[in-house]
Amino acid sequence: MLYPFARLVRPGGILITDHDPQLSAWDFKGLGLRLWNLRLLLYRIIKRGGHTTATEQTWVSATEVHHRPGSGVSPELFYKILEPLGFSVKVYPHNHKVGAEVLLGNYGKSDKKYRFAQLCSGINPNSPLAALSLMCVATRHL
Repeated sequence: MLYPFARLVRPGGILITDHDPQLSAWDFKGLGLRLWNLRLLLYRIIKRGGHTTATEQTWVSATEVHHRPGSGVSPELFYKILEPLGFSVKVYPHNHKVGAEVLLGNYGKSDKKYRFAQLCSGINPNSPLAALSLMCVATRHL
């Protein structure tokens, strides 16, 4: 999906994407994956977010990329697609808690539920690889 948009950027132009889930942060396994999936039952019981029926929860979960362990993209994907098209690429991991600081390497801390699932999955939640999302800033060469 990135390729068609990249082709529209003129020389000297900038392509920015954000909120792309980082695959390494969502690689839940074992206990972490089981606990993450159990949260759906808890959400129905406490009626969190209005998804109180099994049908509602099923459809919401099916459409939420950020809540799907094993889904996401890697920084390498941006380089692989954009550099051959003449872009200089920078990728910034982040946890949705910081603004311009992301550009300085401050990726922030994720919420406890993500950190706990990552710990139970063998992922260091303090690592840039555990940042939930990626922002890509790519400049097309002149």
